[in-house]
Amino acid sequence: MGFSVSDEVLGTLIPVAVYWIYSGIFVILGDRLDRYRLHTKAEEETKNVVSKWMVVKGVFVQQAFQIAVSLLLFTLIKDETGVPKPNPPLYIIAIQFVIAMFVLDTWQYFMHRYMHINKFLYKHIHSKHHTLVVPFAFGALYNHPLEGLILDTAGGALAFLLSGMTPRVGVFFFSFATIKTVDDHCGVWLPINFLHFLFANNSAYHDVHHQLYGTKYNFSQPFFVTWDKILGTYMPYSLVKRKEGGFEARPIKD
Repeated sequence: MGFSVSDEVLGTLIPVAVYWIYSGIFVILGDRLDRYRLHTKAEEETKNVVSKWMVVKGVFVQQAFQIAVSLLLFTLIKDETGVPKPNPPLYIIAIQFVIAMFVLDTWQYFMHRYMHINKFLYKHIHSKHHTLVVPFAFGALYNHPLEGLILDTAGGALAFLLSGMTPRVGVFFFSFATIKTVDDHCGVWLPINFLHFLFANNSAYHDVHHQLYGTKYNFSQPFFVTWDKILGTYMPYSLVKRKEGGFEARPIKD
């Protein structure tokens, strides 16, 4: 009798593994990425007020909550017959991806923006994420557990349910969303990055939001910049090469 793991469990655990594998690549590359960094190492050390070890522990806590809630959700919606739903044709999966991306973006934009508008929520919850003024890859999910529950877990659940995707398709969607989130927080601008060709929402775009001048702008995450542009919270920027190496995302003033 062979050992098998359900798609629901895979959909919960694989994105967690993808998070650490993809962010780990940036750690392994280390100094070789210096000429592509959006901030110097000195800025990272002086502007960020939490240690990297604290960030790792914080992400583990966040992911523990994420795993628990995801497994509970899958238990509640699981078919009582125990027969997995067949996966739809590729064109249907593509449509489900687009729907899920739109739902996740919409949820996260408005929840994220409200956490900045509401002073209590910002002070006691969202400000934890902004202690990383200089973002880095494995700090992407460094959040207050309640923020992770509201923005990521609840948003992901809505995207999954409203798109109608199967748990197997969900494995791929949430793994992709995880890669995109890590990439947006990686703090580097690589010359060849296919995600930058596909999405205007990228590491430089999100870096602007993490700076003091950009905290009221660029709320969109993780895919598009649509809601920022529609609702007037889009801050354009230009990438400028620094003399000491790397790039800087400078806001374009009117």
